Parts: sequence; structure tokens; C-alpha cells
Amino acid sequence: MEPLPAAFLADITSIEGAIVGVVGLVIGGVIGAFLLRSMTGGSIRTARREAESMKQAATTEAESIRHKAELDAERHVRERREALEKELGELKAAVKKDQDRLDRREDSLEKKNQQADKRQSSQDRRAGEQDKRESQLDDRSGALDAREEDITKRLAEVSNMSIDEAREILLQRVQEQSEHDAAALRREILEKAEQSARGESREITLMAIQRFAAEHVADSTVRAVKIPSDDLKGRVIGREGRNIRALERATGVDVMVDDTPGVIAVSCFDPIRRAIAGEALQKLVSDGRVHPTRIEEVVASVRKDMLERIVAMGNEAALEANIRSLHPKVIEAMGKLHFRTSFGQNVLRHSIEVAFLSQIIADQLGLDGELARRCGFLHDIGKAMDHEMEGGHPAIGMEFAKKYGEKSEAVLNAIGGHHSDIPSTTPYTPIVMAADAVSGARPGARRESMEMYVQRLQQLEDIATENESVSEAFAIQAGREVRVIVDANRADDDDAFHIAEKIAKRVEEEMTFPGEIKVTVLRETRAEATAR
Repeated sequence: MEPLPAAFLADITSIEGAIVGVVGLVIGGVIGAFLLRSMTGGSIRTARREAESMKQAATTEAESIRHKAELDAERHVRERREALEKELGELKAAVKKDQDRLDRREDSLEKKNQQADKRQSSQDRRAGEQDKRESQLDDRSGALDAREEDITKRLAEVSNMSIDEAREILLQRVQEQSEHDAAALRREILEKAEQSARGESREITLMAIQRFAAEHVADSTVRAVKIPSDDLKGRVIGREGRNIRALERATGVDVMVDDTPGVIAVSCFDPIRRAIAGEALQKLVSDGRVHPTRIEEVVASVRKDMLERIVAMGNEAALEANIRSLHPKVIEAMGKLHFRTSFGQNVLRHSIEVAFLSQIIADQLGLDGELARRCGFLHDIGKAMDHEMEGGHPAIGMEFAKKYGEKSEAVLNAIGGHHSDIPSTTPYTPIVMAADAVSGARPGARRESMEMYVQRLQQLEDIATENESVSEAFAIQAGREVRVIVDANRADDDDAFHIAEKIAKRVEEEMTFPGEIKVTVLRETRAEATAR
């Protein structure tokens, strides 16, 4: 049997000491009680008997306590031994389990070592074979080099050419063949890419048109106001035309009165002024009081209402197109586009349509549809003020948008470059260009007839070709630019600038057009010689 732990023996010793202490206290108490009784006058013998009796009782009780303590100690020893034996058994089981695991791991490592030894021996064998093959290849390569050198010498003797000359001819032929093959491959790749891109672009465009179908609204630059009677028409005209002149001064439009009964026409390229004049004239006709003072009052009232309506239309358009964070000035400018037309097409509706078409195309290409919608919505914003400022509406619109908080490069480039006036720096600009073309080219979107369109372009070319130094002139970009080619023998560089200014001045005087028309004069000198 294993010896008891020292801590356990110390516990037993402390228990025995406690028992002895208790017995001592009992005996001391008995003796003290005896002495106290003896002092009170009891007999000594009786006290002794009682003391002896109490001593025996105390001894008996101490023995009982000691016996009980021994039993408790034995029980404690037995329980402690059982616990230690159980703990020892668990430790032995854990040690055996760890030993088994180590044995298995050792077996596994042994197997791996054996496999590694086999692989190493196999690699050594293969390395030897490889060295042997390399040696054979080196021998064969040397023999081939010697044979090639011998053949080269024989060819050089037969062809009367040196090795360098033969190498140069061979390299030249290889280069020519490679260039030919590369050109053919390049052409084939470009043709396939072009066919694929053309088909995919056509599919995306058709899908965008099918998914967005808006009603066509056509307007005109001339507004006709109905007059109920000739008497009222005379009052509108006024004595010697003073009322008409007052209306023209107040609104800045041209009021056209002819022999057509019951109609007075208001004409102006500024859509806002035309709308104000038309509504003011209608109010004057309904009221019946027509005189210069009344005309000024009505025009002021209509102008105030028109500004509120413009802002409301701009907000409604932005809400419809789901465009956020627009400056109030931008909202106002977009509202003005409601009164602007392009070949009869309402520009505000056109802008909303281009916004949605741009989003559809961008989504199909995996780009940001929301950004594309914003680019399309704002692309024609310059048309709201191009009749008030110099320059084309793309450049005007880009500066206006930048001034009023538009910071996106994609939006600014789409506004300024949707007519190719500036290079495209983002993929959203060509998307807006495509959507703009789709919106304007849909059947019924623009009301201008082909005859009027051709007539305007012909007039522009005729004005340019009337100069004797001009050999050819071509109107491009739907009449927004005219390219003039002058004869280099009749005009020098200074004359070219003078011709451009002269043509631009005649266009301003003889033609009526919104925005601007760019005149580009090209002077080219061609030198020819014949070799015989």
C-alpha cells in the first residue's frame, strides 16, 4: 500500500490536538467547579468523590470523542485514498492515451520517411537519367552544329553569298511575311469587332427605343392669337399702331398684323418673350381695354406669373426624371426649355426623353444609369440662354452648369461635348450623343420638312460660295457649321480670315437661326510633280 500523504497526516495530528484540548478544558472546568463548591463549605470527601466521578465522566466522554474522531479520520482517510486512486487511474488512462497517440504519430512519421526516401531515390535515379540524356543531347547538338556549319559553307560556295547576306535576305523575307500576316489578322479582328459592335449597338438602341416611347409634341416659333372681331383687332393695333409698338417695346417681340381675319401673330426666337407676349395679348383681348398703360401692367403681371410657372415646370421635370440636388438656377433654366423648340420638338420633353434613353443604354453597358440619366437631362441646358449669350449651347451650358454647382466631370463633358465640340473624356458623352440622336430621329419627333431643311442648308452654302475665292462649301452638323474651301492661288492666309468674317456677317444679316453657326475656312496648297 502506498504511504499516506504528509498533508493528510498533518490533518490527523491537528484533530488529535483538538481532542486533547477539549478534554483539558472539561477537566479544568470540573476541577474549578469542585474547588468552588469546597470553598462554600462542602465536605472534602464528598468533593473528592464528585471530582473523581466527574473526572471519570470526562475521561469517558474524552474517550468517546477520541474514538469518534478516529472513526472520522479513518473515514476521511478512506475517502481521500479512493479519490487519489481514482485520480491516479485517470492520469494513467490519459498517459496511456497520449502514449498511443505518440505511437501512431511515430508510425505515420516512419511511413512518411520511408516514402520520402523512395521519392528521393526515384528523383536521384531520374536526375541521373536526365544528366545522361543532356549529355547525349549535347553530343547530338554539337554534331548538328557541325553539320549545319558544313551545309552553310556549301550553300555559300554554291550561291556566291556570304552568311551575313543570306541571313539578311532571310530576315527580310520573314519580316515581310510577318507584316502581311499581322495586317491580315488585324483587319480580320477589326472587321469582327466592328460587326459585333454594330450589332450590339443596334440591339441596345432598338431596345432603348422600345422601352421608352413618349408622345411627340411639336411647337413653333410663331404664336397666333385669335381676335374675335375686326373692331377689337383695330383696338389692339391702336391709332397709327401705337398699341402694337407698346406691346413690342414691353415684350421685345415682333407683332405681325396682316390681312388674315381674326388673327394676330407673335414671332420671336426667345421662347419666353414669345410666350409672355402671346398670353398678354390674349388677356388684353379678353379684357377689351387696350392702351399703352394697360399693356405695360398686363405684361408685368404675365411676366411674374411666367417666372413662377417656369420654376414649377423645372421642378416637375426634375421630379419626373428623378434628378436630385439641382441648384435653383438650374431648375429655372430647365423650366425655360419648356418654351424652347428644336425643329418643332419641345426641348424640355426632349431632355427628359434623352435622360431615360441614356439610363437604359448605360444600364445595358454596365455603367452608372443614374449618372447617365443626369447627363442626358442636363445636356441641352445651354439652349435656355444661347439666344442671350455668345457661343454655342454646349459651351454655354457647360459653363452655366459648372457655375451653379455641377462638379461631375461626366455631366460637364456630356453637356459640352454632345455635339463633338470638345473631346469625350468619359463613356457617358457618346451615350448622350446616341440618345440625343435617337430622340431627334424618331419618326414624328421633329416636324420640320425635308424641303425646309435642305433649303436652309442650301442657303448657307450659297452665301459661302458667292465669294470669288471660294471653290467649295459644305454645310455640316445640321447647319450649325459651314466648311469653306478657298483656292490657295487666289487667297493667302490673311484673306482666309477676312473671308470667314465676311461670310459670318452675311449669315447674320440674311438668315434667321437660333444659337450660332460656325464658319471654318480651309486653305490648302497642293504641289504636283511628275517623274519620268
